[in-house]
Amino acid sequence: MPECTNLQQNLKACNCTYEPCPRKGRCCECLAYHRRMNELPACFFPDAVERTYDRSLQRFLDLHRK
Repeated sequence: MPECTNLQQNLKACNCTYEPCPRKGRCCECLAYHRRMNELPACFFPDAVERTYDRSLQRFLDLHRK
């Protein structure tokens, strides 16, 4: 995959706390990875929820049903 031209801008908005993540700031790679895992990326969750690493679709839906 070609180098991300928006990497620095994306990193400013990325709230992912998983430090060894090789996809951080590379949104298209991140989204594809989490989609394969039936999850959503960290940026879909508030910081407090993101830190739990529960990025399941069910957790996302539970947050938005309230």
